[in-house]
Amino acid sequence: MFGSLVDAPANSPHLRRSGSRPVVFDIGKVELGGSSEEALLHSKEVNEMKGVTTPLSTAAIMPSPVLLWRFKVLLFLIWSVSCFKISWDSVMRMSVNLRDLFLYEAFLYYNPLLLVTMMVWFWGINLWVFAQANVNYAKIFDLDQNHLSHREIWKCATWMTIIVPTSMTAYLYLYSHGEVSLAASQPVLLYAAFAMALIFPFDIFYLSSRYFFLRTVWRIIFPFQAISFADFFLADIFTSMSKVFSDLERSVCRMVHRQVATIAWFEADSVCGSHAVAIPIVLVLPYLFRLFQCLRQYKDTREKTTLLNALKYSTAVPVIFLSALKYHVFPYYWVNIYRPLWLLSGVVNSLYSFYWDLTRDWDLSCFTRIFKFSRPHALSYLLYGRKWVYFWVIGTNLILRCTWTYKLSSHLRHNYLTVFAITALEIFRRFQWAFFRVENEWNKMNSKPNIQLSLIDKPTDEQKLLDPNGHSV
Repeated sequence: MFGSLVDAPANSPHLRRSGSRPVVFDIGKVELGGSSEEALLHSKEVNEMKGVTTPLSTAAIMPSPVLLWRFKVLLFLIWSVSCFKISWDSVMRMSVNLRDLFLYEAFLYYNPLLLVTMMVWFWGINLWVFAQANVNYAKIFDLDQNHLSHREIWKCATWMTIIVPTSMTAYLYLYSHGEVSLAASQPVLLYAAFAMALIFPFDIFYLSSRYFFLRTVWRIIFPFQAISFADFFLADIFTSMSKVFSDLERSVCRMVHRQVATIAWFEADSVCGSHAVAIPIVLVLPYLFRLFQCLRQYKDTREKTTLLNALKYSTAVPVIFLSALKYHVFPYYWVNIYRPLWLLSGVVNSLYSFYWDLTRDWDLSCFTRIFKFSRPHALSYLLYGRKWVYFWVIGTNLILRCTWTYKLSSHLRHNYLTVFAITALEIFRRFQWAFFRVENEWNKMNSKPNIQLSLIDKPTDEQKLLDPNGHSV
């Protein structure tokens, strides 16, 4: 009978499941190509007209999305308060002399991953703004159809936000309660888990996106091919995370030499100490990678601007190595020779990079159209067409470019909280930079077809002579 329940076996193609509720629909009224949601709505309408009541077993009550969201927020708040309380109590159990030394070491292991998590959150915001502004970032970066959206990026960032502080809390708790070996295993397991999640070869956890990221990193390290936009965009981000890579190197060095939760690394001249030669080498690597990319672009295009861009990245090399010389020269030479040179190189690098951001990367000779969202809302009304947005971005970019010198200078790294704050601000500056850099590339891509079309439509002198009417049809 039409509108009644259909008796079908459990494996029947006409009995489907939506979530946890079996959906039964009328075969005679619903087309085979229709979706299960359309079938459910149709069956409910027919049942209501016929006066048939759906059994309670087929209509399990599901919580509303708002209720689920509030429950997740409540769990997150409980977790945050618990981690803070356990960490605080664990630190207070230590002696005053040991506390600062231990916090410095714990901070070294976990601050790189915290900064990476911050960058992932910011990248999700970038993608959300690009989507709102109708900027086809997938075309710009040459992504496939399985690329991650901003929601999936935020999901990854959420898990990172939970995992990293939880491991840090366990590290503090175990060490303060005398479980030194278990405490030392926490950062090792965390780093191993992140490495496995990144290189896991099976088709889970966004395999195509992980492969694209690793392939881009490989192309950055070995620029033996034509440089794509994704290559130098990610390489520019890596320059802002040079301090993160330096801390990662020192953390892995201590793990390899079994110096975690010990004071063996405290000697400044030790293999993993603060005066190690590996620190300036790791700091300078992202700039060298970007410099080699510029040279490769010049080889392919013969554009002189790529050489000027390579010169910009080369100005970071003196800043890094002149700073490292403090630990390897006499104080007299440092005060009278090397420190003035370090200050001069820092000023040159900051001003040159600031000039290049405005005139080349952003093309802010006139204000651009960033933040013009295709679906207007409160944020678009607040940002679009406001001169203060550009004044804010230009002003903060100049200030944070100048503080960049502090981040690159190893002899100023004794105050780890200050360096962490400056590195976080540098990541924020790069987050702002990404908006205008991607928009500038998007505008160039949109203007190319128009330029090519105008060149095709424009008649040559020979065509004008051969055309009897003297005009194109």
